[in-house]
Amino acid sequence: WKPPGSLPVGPLPRLPTWEWPGGVGGIYTVLQTKAKITSDEWGENYFLMGPYLEQNVRTQVELIDPPHPAVRRTIDSMNAKGCKVYFGRWLIEGGPYVVLLDVGATAWSLDRWKTELWESCAIGVPWYDREANDAVLFGFLAAWFLGEFVAQCEEKPFVIGHFHEWLAGVGLILCRTRKLPVATIFTTHATLLGRYLCAGSVDFYNNLHAFNVDKEAGDRQIYHRYCMERAAVHCTHVFTTVSQITAVEAEHLLKRKPGEGLGKFSAMHEFQNLHAQSKAHIQEFVRGHFYGHLDFNLDKTLFFFIAGRYEFSNKGADIFLEALARLNYLLRVNGSQVTVVTFFIMPARTNNFNVESLKGQAVRKQLWDTANAVKEKFGKKLYESLLVGNLPDMNKMLDKEDFTMMKRAIFATQRHSFPPVCTHNMLDDSTDPVLNTIRRLGLFNSSADRVKVIFHPEFLSSTSPLLPVDYEEFVRGCHLGVFPSYYEPWGYTPAECTVMGIPSISTNLSGFGCFMEEHIADPSAYGIYILDRRFRALDDSCTQLTSFLYSFCQQSRRQRIIQRNRTERLSDLLDWKYLGRVSRRGAGSPPPCPSGPPPRPPWEPTPWGEPAAVRGRHGGWLRGAEGSCGDGRRGRGMGRSWPSPP
Repeated sequence: WKPPGSLPVGPLPRLPTWEWPGGVGGIYTVLQTKAKITSDEWGENYFLMGPYLEQNVRTQVELIDPPHPAVRRTIDSMNAKGCKVYFGRWLIEGGPYVVLLDVGATAWSLDRWKTELWESCAIGVPWYDREANDAVLFGFLAAWFLGEFVAQCEEKPFVIGHFHEWLAGVGLILCRTRKLPVATIFTTHATLLGRYLCAGSVDFYNNLHAFNVDKEAGDRQIYHRYCMERAAVHCTHVFTTVSQITAVEAEHLLKRKPGEGLGKFSAMHEFQNLHAQSKAHIQEFVRGHFYGHLDFNLDKTLFFFIAGRYEFSNKGADIFLEALARLNYLLRVNGSQVTVVTFFIMPARTNNFNVESLKGQAVRKQLWDTANAVKEKFGKKLYESLLVGNLPDMNKMLDKEDFTMMKRAIFATQRHSFPPVCTHNMLDDSTDPVLNTIRRLGLFNSSADRVKVIFHPEFLSSTSPLLPVDYEEFVRGCHLGVFPSYYEPWGYTPAECTVMGIPSISTNLSGFGCFMEEHIADPSAYGIYILDRRFRALDDSCTQLTSFLYSFCQQSRRQRIIQRNRTERLSDLLDWKYLGRVSRRGAGSPPPCPSGPPPRPPWEPTPWGEPAAVRGRHGGWLRGAEGSCGDGRRGRGMGRSWPSPP
């Protein structure tokens, strides 16, 4: 739907500095995965706005001239007044347009703009908070662009600005204080105060109603940031969150209740079986990393992983390590032949690759070259012998030189130390929480351990000399993603696992976990394990997590294949074609513009019949799934029967 003669622009400003286009964080994932379906619908009227980061723009953006005359005039006008505004196309699927604002080029206006922010909103920003100062610069530039764009349009445009997180919130506040004709939407992916409180090991969810939010923000020296976030929440026309559990959090901490929590992800519908191909790349890395101690069968080895920002407690790395130690004990005492290699993919401060890790990959490559050389010589002699009609004499197939070369290769694999736990040299090795916990639990990758741990403190890249795979390929090659988060407003990592057909463990304190519990009667049958971290003590939650891990290790290869196929079938629940229509209704709120589009009929994803019924968006069982559950469960744990969708 497009109003005649209008130029809708939305969603617009997004989180500055590290989220765009650096490839880190949930908001980057939202906009990247959402771009294809949104671009298909809005076409050339869909723009993204973010900060200009030269090192990322060089590789991810094609700078072009704006196709719209009004946008071109807007950029020329701002550049003539001392700004640096760039226009281009983001080189991802969908190829959306991007407007890039150089905040450094307008730093000379910072004091004047901070004064205006104080006079209009009574929000003061200290000089030492560089991130907040950048947010002010970006917000004023975004509002300037929107205001100038409206002025440059010959006809009154219909403009929607969708602002993500507090760092983009200043632009929204200015749109309202300056009374710009822009319909605003604000989405919080995680409240600022919530992150700080959970990182401080407080009983967060059971005390949401009791927090003195002003005092808590002041004690943590983030009161000005909290004010920026709360002002944006109360100024916006439509307020949304990424999950229901974040909606409850926002209601107590930001004092505004969103209409409905929304999960946002894009299902890629890539159901090809790439698991074996991707797993082979990981196995090659493991062969090099564990050279000299490769006394376990890779065909009976499972790959687990956890990935995300390095928030040790919030992301559940603490409980995961404890559960791994217990799993190691269970596998050893029960004589299991299964080995678990667990990857921690969390960026931390490092100065280079670990020499021992690099040496392992070099040794592996040398062995591969030696084996290939011997294979070529062996194959040629075998061919010549068979060609003349003789059975080969195996004692003469290889000469003394070949045996010498193979012995040298074997001697090169000897190692007297354990394989390294960390692939990089850490700058804060003695205080690093992951490494200290590994030392306390004794997970040193010894030959007796059935659970091996690899800490990769850097995001994955196909150009890495150590583990040259992209994150998507790495996920496809693993068997289980483990995300036992204590604070996770939505949870894009388990969602990414789901659309790639990889089982995962989430919690009932994450938006993803709550969403799946609401829509699926038996999530574990579909490879979605929901850990109870809200109503159980920490030790009980750890025991439950250990049980999930151990039961997964007991599955046969055929059972894992069946489970992966079931996991892939949940992709429609996470598709923007489904969630985007819910999002466009503004979480149940009326359209911010009177001439907004009429509501569309609800869409239902394809039903699946086994092994348990899947609930639709309205709470009813999807048609075709009735009677498939087999145990009469309806509205499990909700205390009411579920109506059928209209």
